[in-house]
Amino acid sequence: MAEKRNIQNTQSKGFSIQDLIIVAVLLAAGQVLKMTLGTALSSIGVKPNFIIAMYCLAIMLIRPSLIQALIIGLLAGAINQINPATPWLNFISEPLGALAMFLMIKIPMKVGKFDLSPIVSTFVATVVSGGSFVACRYLFMGANIADLPANLVVVFGTATVNAVIVEALYHPLRKVLSRE
Repeated sequence: MAEKRNIQNTQSKGFSIQDLIIVAVLLAAGQVLKMTLGTALSSIGVKPNFIIAMYCLAIMLIRPSLIQALIIGLLAGAINQINPATPWLNFISEPLGALAMFLMIKIPMKVGKFDLSPIVSTFVATVVSGGSFVACRYLFMGANIADLPANLVVVFGTATVNAVIVEALYHPLRKVLSRE
């Protein structure tokens, strides 16, 4: 019978094979969803960022160390370089989002039997990632400041959609992976 994973032991030793598979599958799924469903939804004004949602989900599921979380963010930034709207900025924004997610999952957020951590942590991490992306566009690329309100609406809308996606996926995946 397969032995249950001891989260504390793997954190000190690095990623387990199972952790690597979870991260790889979720980031790949995020890219495929971004290129297919994300494109379709953006045509009607909904802009989920499935890659952010998936690395948030991966971080919640595997509970990595700080360095591992930053590596996940860098991997997500690299994946975002496939057909990028704005090259290289994701190498800044995604590690910052992963850092925010890493920090947020350390905060207990239970209300009764309901765990608010997936929805709140993902929302905050997406706002950090998207906010830093927008800030970098203005700082480094000279984006038009008149577009800022529209960009902030997109960031908060994306954060809301991502939070719902992660909330819907986290609990079933956690049970499947025997993380409870």
